[in-house]
Amino acid sequence: MATVTFDKATRVYPGSTKPAVDGLDIDIADGEFLVLVGPSGCGKSTSLRMLAGLEDVNGGAIRIGDRDVTHLPPKDRDIAMVFQNYALYPHMSVADNMGFALKIAGVNKAEIRQKVEEAAKILDLTEYLDRKPKALSGGQRQRVAMGRAIVREPQVFLMDEPLSNLDAKLRVSTRTQIASLQRRLGITTVYVTHDQVEAMTMGDRVAVLKDGLLQQVDSPRNMYDKPANLFVAGFIGSPAMNLVEVPITDGGVKFGNSVVPVNRDALKAASEK
Repeated sequence: MATVTFDKATRVYPGSTKPAVDGLDIDIADGEFLVLVGPSGCGKSTSLRMLAGLEDVNGGAIRIGDRDVTHLPPKDRDIAMVFQNYALYPHMSVADNMGFALKIAGVNKAEIRQKVEEAAKILDLTEYLDRKPKALSGGQRQRVAMGRAIVREPQVFLMDEPLSNLDAKLRVSTRTQIASLQRRLGITTVYVTHDQVEAMTMGDRVAVLKDGLLQQVDSPRNMYDKPANLFVAGFIGSPAMNLVEVPITDGGVKFGNSVVPVNRDALKAASEK
């Protein structure tokens, strides 16, 4: 387990002048579950891929624990990633899929089997270890993909929209399982989703991005009660928050024929905008 730090991390794709991720600053605590959320094209998946080493970092730095991993290859970062498409080998059994990374790393068979069985027990997959992926449901396949990450005992889990291929009912139960499992293992996790319900129910903290810029990072409750700006206020919450423009008057704002009292600091901030 380890902390993760994005220190003004920036990604600019070749041929573009606008950063896909612009000066991202986030400190993620050891064992924390952080969710990156935002509309399509906001930079959330790019941020995750930068942390994974799958995207170059054009400015700033990324640290895992005390190590600067900004320019390290993915294999040297001690991370494990769970993708949207489960990426399972169809000709291998569940056990072989879960232990494949350890086999490539040269771990002996007895140790691989032990770790696979431990992970399978955690994920309720013990009875499926000899099955092929085609004999599993979508939720079971996703658990196999998670098991493959767990057996590696990484410092950081990265999850890129792992539930988007599941039906609505299964998505609800699986997100509960993922959140519970993360808290049980205590492994620092960065989770990407476009689904704000997932973000608000799973994360210790939520980071909202728009056009490559971090809008707010806070606990789900604080983000709902005290959004940092109009975008966060309109994006977070289902159904969406109602936003109404009202004129500022002495001591408050005019709403219809009434004047609603507003404190001076809020009035000053609104008038400056």
